[in-house]
Amino acid sequence: STDYGATYQKLNDKVGAKTILSYLYVSPNNKRKIMLLTDPEVESSLLISSDEGATYQKYRLNFYILSLLFHPEQEDWILAYSHDQKLYSSVEFGRRWQLVHERVAPNRFYWSKMGLDKEPGLIHLETSISEGQALYVTCKLQNCTDANKGKPFPGYIDPNSLVVQDEYVFVQVSTAGRTIYYVSAKRDIFTPMKLPKYTLPQDLHVISTDENRVVAAVQEWNQNETYNLYVSDTAGVYYTLALENVVSSMGPEGNVMVDLYEVAGIKGMFLANKKMDNQVKTHITYNRGRDWQLLQAPSKDLRGSSIHCVLPYCSLHLHLHVSANPYTSGNIASRESAPGIIVASGSIGSELTTSNVSVFITSDAGNTWRQIFDEEYAVLYLDQGGALVAIRHTPLPIRHLWLSFDEGREWNKYSFTSSPLFVDGVLGEPGEETLIMTIFGHVSHRSEWQLVKIDFRSIFNRRCTEADYQTWHLHNQGEPCLMGVKRIYRKLKPPSRCVMGKTYSVSMTSGPCDCTEADFECDYGYERQTNGKCTPAFWFHPSSLSRSCTTVMTFLNSTGYRKVVSNNCTAGVSAEYTARRQQCPIQAPKGLHLVTSEGTLTATLGTNVTFLIFLEEGDGAKTSITLDFGDGHALTYSNVSSIEDGIKHVYKAVGIYRVTATGENGLGSETAVLYLHVTCQLEYIHLSAPFVVVRNKEVNLTAVLWPNQVGTVTYIWWIGNNTEPVITLEGSVVCTFSQKGINTVTVQVSAGNTILQDRKTIAVHEYFRSHLLAFSSNLDDHNPDVAEWRQDVSRVIKNSLIQ
Repeated sequence: STDYGATYQKLNDKVGAKTILSYLYVSPNNKRKIMLLTDPEVESSLLISSDEGATYQKYRLNFYILSLLFHPEQEDWILAYSHDQKLYSSVEFGRRWQLVHERVAPNRFYWSKMGLDKEPGLIHLETSISEGQALYVTCKLQNCTDANKGKPFPGYIDPNSLVVQDEYVFVQVSTAGRTIYYVSAKRDIFTPMKLPKYTLPQDLHVISTDENRVVAAVQEWNQNETYNLYVSDTAGVYYTLALENVVSSMGPEGNVMVDLYEVAGIKGMFLANKKMDNQVKTHITYNRGRDWQLLQAPSKDLRGSSIHCVLPYCSLHLHLHVSANPYTSGNIASRESAPGIIVASGSIGSELTTSNVSVFITSDAGNTWRQIFDEEYAVLYLDQGGALVAIRHTPLPIRHLWLSFDEGREWNKYSFTSSPLFVDGVLGEPGEETLIMTIFGHVSHRSEWQLVKIDFRSIFNRRCTEADYQTWHLHNQGEPCLMGVKRIYRKLKPPSRCVMGKTYSVSMTSGPCDCTEADFECDYGYERQTNGKCTPAFWFHPSSLSRSCTTVMTFLNSTGYRKVVSNNCTAGVSAEYTARRQQCPIQAPKGLHLVTSEGTLTATLGTNVTFLIFLEEGDGAKTSITLDFGDGHALTYSNVSSIEDGIKHVYKAVGIYRVTATGENGLGSETAVLYLHVTCQLEYIHLSAPFVVVRNKEVNLTAVLWPNQVGTVTYIWWIGNNTEPVITLEGSVVCTFSQKGINTVTVQVSAGNTILQDRKTIAVHEYFRSHLLAFSSNLDDHNPDVAEWRQDVSRVIKNSLIQ
């Protein structure tokens, strides 16, 4: 249908009567472009339309598509992920495909972002190396060769850890049982994310990255079902606690869902469900988590009776789940086009319950709430929020819906079908700007789908004029300054029954506020006391914030406070609370780190090894760095910044090298040591042992390697009938055999990830004598190069000797 469901056209003839479809995609940039996927069990092909489904062309595929990712700006650019972990690209809306990369992690591929990445056709992806290792790679859309690949993060990352979101990139690296989380802002170098010292995360999820800061949910070492919310500075590096013990649940795909809801249309406003003394309570913030408070319950119920509910013992609690299904409504809804209006399911009392659920609404951004239904309803926004439609959530068939023109104060009942319908979902134009809806469902459990088109245009008698609007001042319990500004919105007067239309846009004016202490949150390493002041935590040394002095000449000396991100207050106490830029003190180098770019302690002979050197504290501009490679070669650099890309070296011989980095300035020096194992591939081994030995007489066994120098090697010897092996670091052992007969000796050689073995059979006798045998020079001319030939000839010789 292209007329809001008034008429429908059957597509079977256009796509082939026997075609089985598995998925339908509409281009997010051009809704006239449609792509249908066929069922890969039957055939693997695409059906493409450029005229909103009027005609289709079929294109066969040589791979199965699991998912598609459309480019945010270029309407013909698509990435396709296949069932065998391959990533393909198309710049012709799926008409032709090109392989980008193999072994790509599912859902770990991202388009470049304009203004941040160097070129629009760049792809960020995670590729699997082994079971526990992956790499973060950037690739050109049409030319992803090894020469064109970028490797923004030095070394391996944990599988399924790459997240590219807005201007941030996140990866994680686990070593020795501990995980380090790294962040890159504006595609700059990666830095470890700094959570408070004793926050030992067992799990971390990035919740949002808008407004130039990161909100992360962290499950700490002592939590099971809850997460703590942390907020970052603009670089995404330093994190402070925003709210403890937020409730979480598992999503349909095994993903973690945290009970945090960002209210649309009002910057800085969030709702969260926090667990306190085994009770779940809903909290609200107007300043991005700086302050949280409980929700005041309505004063009256649906019947007008008073509700006795006194804070903090009793409050309103809301279910904060958003529907994953686009055709059904979730527990809570708000819209950019209707600021201040929030509709949610919930309960009144000391905690959130799943029984006695009612529907509540606020028109003033959570300051006051009203009960609108005493059982669960799906509430949908009509005409940009100018009207609300409610449909009962029930397993029973229904025939009525409810309509409100005054922000849910009064509801009018309308019948939308003559026979009751089991409702499965609702279709509407994206953006809530339409006045036409389609309800779909079935009359009985055996019937086909019924589609009911509802056109609300006849109820609205005119277009809105200026006289239909009023001003509304956003506030928090009377406080007008929120996020540093006073915000005044233009919104529809409650009883107005007019159409705002698609051209309507939210109008807001704002005026600045003087900065107060409430506009600042505690800086990293500081904690808020009961008197509201921020003081250093017991583990924090304020002088450590001068670490940026390793690369620059000045640093920001924290006052213990930082302005809430996106807060626009001016003057007031701003100068008192804002960090002051100071000249870096001259310090001796401290905290020197030396690692390889791969994060490993091994390297292959003849290949480039890149060493990375980091300095935590000290004047980087005046600290010289000397790197001794341990093989007789060393290099010295005048300062830290000259070695940001690492130092490369090639080792010419196998061995264990003591690599030493020394940082030195006029006030002192610091040394870091790394023991690097340089190895080469073990290709072949041979066990050298006699064929015949005397009982109880010492025998020398030797393992010969090729090449003979491969690095650190372990030898495992299985001698005779011994059930336990002999393990040595030397290639030779001496042993004796106490019993006559045939004995088997096996040696296994372990070098790096390679284990090779050789086996020999030794005859043990009480006594034997050697005879020097002479053979005719042409004997080998008769050898057909079959292994058994020499054994057969030896048997002939043995029989002759016995005679």
